[in-house]
Amino acid sequence: MATSDQESGRRGRNPPGTFRIGTIAGSDVLVSSSWFLVAGLIAFVMAPHVDAVEPGLGGWKYVAGVAFAVVLYLAVLLHEAAHAVAARHYGFEVHSITLHFLGGVTAIEGESRTPRQEFWIAVVGPLTSLGVGAVGVALWFVTPDGLLLLAVQGLAGANLIIGVMNLVPGLPLDGGRVLKAAVWKATGRSETGVVAAGWGGRVTAVAVLLLPLVLPALGYDEITLLDTVLAFVIALFLWTGASQAIASAKIRTRLSAVVARDLARRTLAVPDDLPLAEAVRRAQEAQAGSIVTVTTAGRAVGVVDEAAMRAMPEERRPWVAVSTVTRTLEEGLRLPVSITGAELLHAIRRTPASEYLLVEPDGSVFGVLATADVERAVRAG
Repeated sequence: MATSDQESGRRGRNPPGTFRIGTIAGSDVLVSSSWFLVAGLIAFVMAPHVDAVEPGLGGWKYVAGVAFAVVLYLAVLLHEAAHAVAARHYGFEVHSITLHFLGGVTAIEGESRTPRQEFWIAVVGPLTSLGVGAVGVALWFVTPDGLLLLAVQGLAGANLIIGVMNLVPGLPLDGGRVLKAAVWKATGRSETGVVAAGWGGRVTAVAVLLLPLVLPALGYDEITLLDTVLAFVIALFLWTGASQAIASAKIRTRLSAVVARDLARRTLAVPDDLPLAEAVRRAQEAQAGSIVTVTTAGRAVGVVDEAAMRAMPEERRPWVAVSTVTRTLEEGLRLPVSITGAELLHAIRRTPASEYLLVEPDGSVFGVLATADVERAVRAG
């Protein structure tokens, strides 16, 4: 299953279409509404097998299919919990584990700092699935015939398939992150590893899409419309995830050349009770690109929001204090002037804002960094 190392939503309100069922490995466990679709699909597919093993159940055969879906996704949950435990071992915060139509995803904040971390966080999931599959195979030989044996067989087979398929070297699969770690180790650049693994994911997506066409030529005649639709959905999921990873790597490559110091705007410091019109006049006169409010002792307390300032009608500006369009310098809005590249991106994602105060190591103000300037520098790169 995939792991996500993007800055996902903070703890609190669940993402739309999900609900919380508990916690595991210190992380919220969320279930997407799409899970009910796959549970129904599994119940439909399993019904003939249940009927063959235990005839005469009638509608209860679908209930048995849903129960099997629950057991299967508990194994998926173990897979994702393994990712969460490994991530926490390396000091990352794990926001949630979400079970959805195609399996699960673990939302990990931040990115691996070394290829070793990337490798182990990724590989523990498939190894867990293979371990559960091996236990299922061992139980296969000691479980009596009936529904229980059918469940054990299905659990063993599904986990072995999940474990093997997730080791395929292409993003967004875990095997893609393993490949990323290997290329990162060899080249010294994580972005190169992402691009290589992204193309691996695209190749895998094409292979999955062609599978329903190739199997009949190999002697498999039971390819149904459902098989073709599932192949298309999985291929689309893989292609989209891989393409997003490649695009992200290209942006990060350009971002690595961005230095906050070089993009800093000249700053004018004013009292927070100064009329906005006067603050703007002084900034224009000083040819300053930003305005910072300060206390009487000269300590910076806020940064003027350029969008809010422009939205303020000209006729009102003489009558309102500059503090009305100022964002208080909360945690995350003060950045070291030396910040660059991925660290800068992480800071912006962690505390989204239009402006940030850049400070020297001694705490003195160097200037203001506008997010719009960072975006222009990345696009220009």
